[in-house]
Amino acid sequence: MNKQESRRAVIREWMALPHDKRQTEEQTSSFAVMAAQRHELPRSRNNACQVMMGWLLPRTGKP
Repeated sequence: MNKQESRRAVIREWMALPHDKRQTEEQTSSFAVMAAQRHELPRSRNNACQVMMGWLLPRTGKP
């Protein structure tokens, strides 16, 4: 799976969670840690959790 496919999959999983499970940055962080274990990303300067946090934080707290 390439980075774009992983990004889409992670965002879909995040948005599929109930609204109350994706309200805070702490919830986002714990989800990113678990998602990093499920999805492999190409090597980069940032670790996978940081990359996923970048994808998810703009969507945190959104309906």
